[in-house]
Amino acid sequence: MTSRFLVEQIRKKESFLCIGLDTDLEKIPKHLLKEEDPIFAFNKAIIDATQHLCVAYKPNTAFYEAYGIKGWQALEKTINYINANYPEIFTIADAKRGDIGNTSTRYAKAFFEEMGFDSVTIAPYMGRDSVEPFLEFKDKHTILLALTSNKGAFDYQTKKVEGKELYKQVLETSKSYRNAENLMYVVGATKASFLAEIRNIVPNSFLLVPGVGAQGGNLKEVCEYGMNKDVGLLVNSSRGIIYASNDRHFAEAAAEKAKELQEEMSLELRRS
Repeated sequence: MTSRFLVEQIRKKESFLCIGLDTDLEKIPKHLLKEEDPIFAFNKAIIDATQHLCVAYKPNTAFYEAYGIKGWQALEKTINYINANYPEIFTIADAKRGDIGNTSTRYAKAFFEEMGFDSVTIAPYMGRDSVEPFLEFKDKHTILLALTSNKGAFDYQTKKVEGKELYKQVLETSKSYRNAENLMYVVGATKASFLAEIRNIVPNSFLLVPGVGAQGGNLKEVCEYGMNKDVGLLVNSSRGIIYASNDRHFAEAAAEKAKELQEEMSLELRRS
C-alpha cells in the first residue's frame, strides 16, 4: 500500500486510528475459549466492529508467538481476513525485527510476501545493513523505532553522543538509507513534547504513535506537535479499545471506544 493511498483513507474516514490487536487468551471473553480458534474469533469480531473507524491494525507478534504454532496460525488467519475483506486497511506487523544482511531479507520476505503485511516495525540499532533489506520491497513500509513510549527509552534513546541525542542521530542517519522514502517511525505519545523537534528532522514521514489511552498519551498534544500537511500520523490504541469489555458485547464496546477516538481525530483534522 502506498503512503498516498493511506492519506486518502485518513481523509475519507476522518480517522488516523490504528488498533493494536494484542490478543491475550487470559483477557478475552471466556465464552470465546470454546471456539476452535479463540484468538482469531476475537480478532475477527473486533475487526468487523471497528474497521470503519480505523485505518490500520497492528498485531504485536509476541502475543501470537507465545502460543506457538496455533498462535502463528491465528495471526495468519487474521491478516488474511483483513486483506481479503478490508483491503483498504493498512497492516502493521509489530515484530521489532532487525538483523544483518540476508537475515533481514528473510524477515522481510516472511512479513511482506508470505504473510502479506504492509509494514513491519524494526529496531534500528544494528545500522544501515540491517534496515535497507526491508526497504527493497515495493509499496511496503519499514517503521523504525525512534523514540518509544516506555520508561526505559531514557536509558539509551535520549542519551547524547557527540552532543546529539541518539534518537535524533537515528532519524538523521536513516534519511540517507537506500529507498528511505519507505520509512516511517515509531514515536511514543508519552513523548509528545519531543515531536516538534522530530518533525524538524523528518517533516514528511509518517509517525506511528503508540501510548494514547492506557499509557496516558494525549491525542491533542500529539496532533499539535506531530501532524503535518498530509496528517502523517497513525495513532495506536490497543488495550483501551480491544479490552473495553469482556462480556458477550465486547466487540460493540470496542467499537464505542474506537468511535470516541475517531471523533476526537475528526475534530483535530478539521482544525488542521
